[in-house]
Amino acid sequence: MTVNYYIYYKVPPEHVERARVAVLSMQERVRSGTGISGRLLRRRDDPVTWMEIYENVADTVQFEAALSAAVASSDIAQMLTPGSSRKQEIFQAL
Repeated sequence: MTVNYYIYYKVPPEHVERARVAVLSMQERVRSGTGISGRLLRRRDDPVTWMEIYENVADTVQFEAALSAAVASSDIAQMLTPGSSRKQEIFQAL
């Protein structure tokens, strides 16, 4: 059974462009290591709230290891709104 990952966080306006480049680069590292392509979205009514979506993940152990390594090697955490963090939710189809 596959699962979908939804990861959301806040990026202040002064870091938007730098964060976008960093997240897309991080997602490319995840894709090259797992074959899973991520999507990056922002909330329509709150543009500082972003979401990464990774769908149809079969090997969650491999995916989570690759995602953790890619995030750790990026400077995304330093670009988040102070006091916030990346929050991860995992869903599967019924």
